[in-house]
Amino acid sequence: MVGVEVSSASCCDMPGHAGDNILVTGALGQIGTDLVSALRKTHGTETVIATDIYDRGNTDGPFMILDILEIAEINRLIRENSIGTIYNLAAILSAHGEKDPDLCERVNLGGLQNILDASKENRCRVFSPSSIAVFGPDSRPIAYQDSPTSPTTVYGKTKKKGEEMMLKYWRNEGVDTRGIRYPGLLSWKTIPTGGTTDYAVEVFHHIENSGEYTYFVEEDTKLPMMMMEDAIRATKLLMEAPQSKLSEYRTGYNVRGLSFTAKQLSDQIKRYRPQSKFTFTPDERQLIANSWPEDLEDSAAVSDWNWNSSFDLDRMVKTMLDGFSQSSSSDSSKIG
Repeated sequence: MVGVEVSSASCCDMPGHAGDNILVTGALGQIGTDLVSALRKTHGTETVIATDIYDRGNTDGPFMILDILEIAEINRLIRENSIGTIYNLAAILSAHGEKDPDLCERVNLGGLQNILDASKENRCRVFSPSSIAVFGPDSRPIAYQDSPTSPTTVYGKTKKKGEEMMLKYWRNEGVDTRGIRYPGLLSWKTIPTGGTTDYAVEVFHHIENSGEYTYFVEEDTKLPMMMMEDAIRATKLLMEAPQSKLSEYRTGYNVRGLSFTAKQLSDQIKRYRPQSKFTFTPDERQLIANSWPEDLEDSAAVSDWNWNSSFDLDRMVKTMLDGFSQSSSSDSSKIG
């Protein structure tokens, strides 16, 4: 199969894959943008089919409109494009999920159900991400791999249920399902919308453009974060791992990147942009942040598929500042 290393055991578990191509749902989102690019570099542009519910402009490679609530369309697309692996990134994020819980449940659970049913029928492998939102206040300050999952948000509840659903399809139906509990993800390429950890990306965009930023969390708010480069690398490592190496955590591995407070982030930014100004005005997202762990323990991912992070706070800040600076310069040159 293109894009994955499959052990002899997994070949016996999942015979007769529909094909060798890769389907990515939610491909225009923060994760999808980077993942599609990384997959195409590895496997070839034409083998990776990017999809989303709307078209936001030109894409370098195959792109199709797909609503994951329409299972007939999922099945048709899989068969017509010889899909063997699905990365299901279509989701409603935490802050938006609290404002529209019905939509959050329909997309995050109903959509995942459709992906899993289609994968069962067409013999596809599935990656669908989970989140640190599966944890609740009883997991603070550090969430271990086997800490209780007691989410307090609608989004977190859908992610917990999603992990359970994927594990059921693996155990009962033989669908090769895998997932990662992503921390807050940081990338200068795409401005996120609808997430509780968005401040850790927004701050760089605002500092580059106006020199000041107002956080929507308190200065001592500490949450797990991860650079997008690490998140993509972790995703690929998990999908390349032989089935025999995976444990019962296969649908929701903890992965640690780095953890810092909003003030620590601001102080580090000031080392490179001394004139920066920061204020802290918490909104309703503070309550969500207060329910999440401050850090993660990821020994299962380390032992099962050799995970390790590559960024500390200083390297992250320099990378983000350089990226937003380059992006701003590129936009200015296009305007000129």
